Amino acid sequence: MQARASYIGGAAGLGELTSAVQSCVTLWEGGLALADVNGTALLTRRALALTARSLALRGEAVFLIRDRLIPASDWDLTTRDGDPHSYRLQISEAGGGRSEIALAGEVLHFRIGSDAYTPWAGSAPLRRASLSAQLLAELETAIRDVFRDAPLGSQIVPMPEGSAEDMASLRSAFVGKRGATKVVEGVAQAVGAGMHPQLGKSQDQLSPDLSRTMADKFLTEARGAVFSAFGVLPGLQYPATTGPMVREAQRHLAQLILQPIAMLMAEEASAKLGGRVLIDIARPTQAYDAGGKARALATMVAALAQAREAGIEGATLQDALAFIDWADE
Repeated sequence: MQARASYIGGAAGLGELTSAVQSCVTLWEGGLALADVNGTALLTRRALALTARSLALRGEAVFLIRDRLIPASDWDLTTRDGDPHSYRLQISEAGGGRSEIALAGEVLHFRIGSDAYTPWAGSAPLRRASLSAQLLAELETAIRDVFRDAPLGSQIVPMPEGSAEDMASLRSAFVGKRGATKVVEGVAQAVGAGMHPQLGKSQDQLSPDLSRTMADKFLTEARGAVFSAFGVLPGLQYPATTGPMVREAQRHLAQLILQPIAMLMAEEASAKLGGRVLIDIARPTQAYDAGGKARALATMVAALAQAREAGIEGATLQDALAFIDWADE
């Protein structure tokens, strides 16, 4: 049970239910689903999207290789020299599931966040940042409880004295009316409390003062930590974010987070599917900027023309292109 619970973020297991985590998972899902796949037809858009969600929330994704990729909901395995040797897979079906035994060569096992102690297993970003995930879940739960249970907008006002039955009737009439007067005091109680109704006629607010708890600051920092754990720049969610910041956040996510994951997936697929598989995320997820692309194309054409005039061509030109990362792997 401990092994199966390892991919749940936070002590309460609610980290993955927060909107911040789900927005990051959606970005992973969309980025991998857009990827260009060469070398196999098995890695469909649907399979890539399933892989992205499983990697983001569990750190692992397992597929049984048949005429198509069949996702496994659960599995256990045996290893040899630290590498998986055989699997017992649980395949989900409507109305129940089934179990199937397969060798490692029949299974695609994608994983991220592996360590030297368990190289055959992956770990989710929430597991690696469980404190931030737990803090975020606790804060959102606390704020939800405040807005659900606290007497927001309610106040205590002094009223003329009456009989006990009349006062009880007044109190019961206000119960459940959110934002209305909820508790009624008599003049005698107000005077006894040092608040005479004729002196300023002040009223006691029952709404909690959340500004003193610094909940907004903690919530922002916890969300930023979760975003960073998933490789999403926190500035992407900033309300005043501009277009250049959005494009840089997209590039960061695609180039430094999703593309290395895609290369790990391509290695696994190449080893199991009998051919070289390439997965490219950088091209389809680039930030489209017509003006910038046009300027880049004009600069590239001018540079190539200058290279030809200078007699730089052939292997020398290819070396120069490779030096500035214009090379195809």
